Amino acid sequence: MPVSAEPVQPVDRTPPESTVLHRTTPDGVSWITLNRPEAMNALTWEQRERVIALLADASADPAVRAVVLTATGRGFCAGADLRGAPARTRERAPGDIARTIRLGAQRLIAAVLDCEKPVIAAVNGTAAGIGAHLAFACDLVLAADTAKFIEVFVRRGLVPDGGGAYLLPRLVGPQRAKELMFFGDALTAADAERMGLVNRAVPESELAGLAAAWAGRLACGPTRAIALTKQLVNDSLTGDRATAFAAEAAAQEINMTTRDATEGVTSFVERRTPEYHGR
Repeated sequence: MPVSAEPVQPVDRTPPESTVLHRTTPDGVSWITLNRPEAMNALTWEQRERVIALLADASADPAVRAVVLTATGRGFCAGADLRGAPARTRERAPGDIARTIRLGAQRLIAAVLDCEKPVIAAVNGTAAGIGAHLAFACDLVLAADTAKFIEVFVRRGLVPDGGGAYLLPRLVGPQRAKELMFFGDALTAADAERMGLVNRAVPESELAGLAAAWAGRLACGPTRAIALTKQLVNDSLTGDRATAFAAEAAAQEINMTTRDATEGVTSFVERRTPEYHGR
């Protein structure tokens, strides 16, 4: 069974509001915090659904200008919790596993990639399996110097899921991606930074502060322009030049209808600092 597949019997009925904490700061940063430190934040079905919902809410809420995804304890996310999904009511049939992956792990990663606000991962500890892919899907990745990233699937005789074979080659190239996925060795935060999987590796005591500072800078920026830029970059590796150029021109057309674009140009002409409001 894939690491992110649904288990047979549910065991943990803890309300997801307590296992995925959420707050929005006055400057418009949505903090989503995995909170099962006793399980190294292995992701349950309920947690996954709450994270997806919170990312959708962030996209739709004009008061939210940036998102930080982090966790409590020593682990960022140790993978999928194989015990925490709804009970299976019949024998598995052909197509069930593929459907489970599409509606589960892949939906989670897509929710990060498609979020209309920039998402920062603040990786406080071990990120394994779907936990590593959850971090790599974020727009910016910060990591405590004690964090580790593990493509754990091969250790269980499994194929990577949660978009790993899509994300890693685009971040580090196919040879590096295969090395990580074929061997399943733990990658330190420093090595992940050198490979380009992490933007910054910092002392653990500095992680939350740096995440808040970066998120604060994004929250003060032109939100729609950042969203359109995110979309252009995410799509850039899957299309040809003509498609990319057409998408860029369309994004410029859309962005120039925003008040923030007008403010940016006006402030430049007037030689003052722009004041963006996210619309």
